[in-house]
Amino acid sequence: MKRIYVNENRCLGCRLCEWECAFANSGLDEMFKLKGRFGTEFSPRIKVEGEEKAGINFAVNCRHCTDAVCVQSCIAGALSKTDEGMVVIDRDKCVGCFTCVLVCPFGAIMPSADGKAAQKCMLCTDNLSGSPSCVSHCPNGAIVYEER
Repeated sequence: MKRIYVNENRCLGCRLCEWECAFANSGLDEMFKLKGRFGTEFSPRIKVEGEEKAGINFAVNCRHCTDAVCVQSCIAGALSKTDEGMVVIDRDKCVGCFTCVLVCPFGAIMPSADGKAAQKCMLCTDNLSGSPSCVSHCPNGAIVYEER
């Protein structure tokens, strides 16, 4: 299965991947409407972590684990694995207990902006972009989508 991989040596910490992710999943037609403008929440499914002083940055995203503890711990059955191996979340089934947020060893699952359900990277399969927006818009090529 193809997954998103991050090379922290190439990450600039620009956070453009967060913006592109939030925009790709927002349903908006223009990016300038993000980040609280016009009442729209900025809610990326990838987040940049790191330490500015050390110059180390990296994007945290879902690893679509083979033995996903988040899927095993979901009390509502909202998290599941596709036949291809991707971990997906059904927002309609999520009860907002956020057990998955607590058990994810990578910190890749987070509450959605409205706080009613969990959200995570689903490789942009649930929007119109067709391929991960964070990958195609990374200016330094720090994020790749490939099978290893």
